[in-house]
This record gives sequence, structure tokens and C-alpha cells, in this order.
Amino acid sequence: MKLFCQPGACSTSDHIVLEWAGGPYEVKLITREFKQTPEYLELNPAGVVPTLVDGDFVLTQNPAIYGYIGDKNPDSGLFGDGSVEQRAEANRWISYVSSDLHPVFKPLFNSGRYGGSGDCEAPVRDAAIANIERTLEFAEQRLADREWLAGFRSPADAYMYITLRWATNLKVELKPNLAAYLKRIEADEQVRKVLADEGLDPVTSG
Repeated sequence: MKLFCQPGACSTSDHIVLEWAGGPYEVKLITREFKQTPEYLELNPAGVVPTLVDGDFVLTQNPAIYGYIGDKNPDSGLFGDGSVEQRAEANRWISYVSSDLHPVFKPLFNSGRYGGSGDCEAPVRDAAIANIERTLEFAEQRLADREWLAGFRSPADAYMYITLRWATNLKVELKPNLAAYLKRIEADEQVRKVLADEGLDPVTSG
């Protein structure tokens, strides 16, 4: 398997999931500009990340890629014990991050790297930050009595981790459960390896 990944983007979550899966893989780190090249657009006409290539098979979209990696590595525990219930639980939290949380960052990404570059953009930034905080509250409550979103480590946690990196870089103050969760994920040696491979620094200390 070969993953096309832009460091720090949502595709870093796929890199983490591949590392957690334990199977052979390679990663091609790409730039924002490379996503618009004919070579990449032939694989992913939308010009976005991630893209996973496995032989002649090309797959895009985070949830689909997570499921494919899990099915290719059935003993990895990425979807719990593989039961219908645990797969559904993992997919529920993947959907939360994909459908509810990830999109609320887009106004900031669309108005500049991390939001307003001038006073005229301040209301957009403030509204987006407030929306991020509201959406994170669901996960904050969920993590009150468990270490992982689905009750076991799953791709949802890799995806959630990336959004928490974005939130931290945006100076969003995480509530206690999410702050502890973020630190717990960054203590994972495999996550640390992915960060090093992509040239990224942890966002927590210790």
C-alpha cells in the first residue's frame, strides 16, 4: 500500500492508521502544489488528500481508507473485535469527526492558513472558533469515562487527533478530558514515529 499524504493534513491520520495496522506500507509526502499536478489528479481528480494506492486499486476519502486498511489487517484491532457492534461503534465516531468536526475548520482554512489575516476576517474566525468549541464538547463528554472514542483504539482516534492538532494551533483551549486524550495519543510511540517521518512536532509537552 502507498499513501499520498500532506504532512499535518487529515491524511496524517491515515498514516497513523497504517502504522497502527502493522502491515507493510509506504508513504509519499506531498505538497499542496503537488496535489494539482497531472500525476496526482490522475489518481485523485479532486486534488485533495488522502489517496491510497494498492496495486491497481486507488481509494480516496478517509473513512473508506480506514475501512480498507482494517479489512486488509483483520488482526490489527482497528475495529475492535471485528463484531458488527464494534465496527459500527468505530464508524460512528469516524463519522462524527468526518461529518461534524472536520467541516467546522473549513472557514478558517478557506480564509487563510489559520483564519483572519485582517480585521475584516475576525468575525469569521471568532464564529468558527466558537463552532469548533461547541462541536468538541460532544467528544469531551464522551471521554469522561473512557480512554478512546469507541471504547477501544480505532481510526476515529487518529482522525480526532489531527483535528485536535489543528485546534491547538488555533489556540483553542481544550477542556480537561480532551487535553488528557491529546497527550495520551502523542505518548504513543507509533504516533511519534509518524510525526517524525512527516517532520511534525508534537503539540503537547512531556
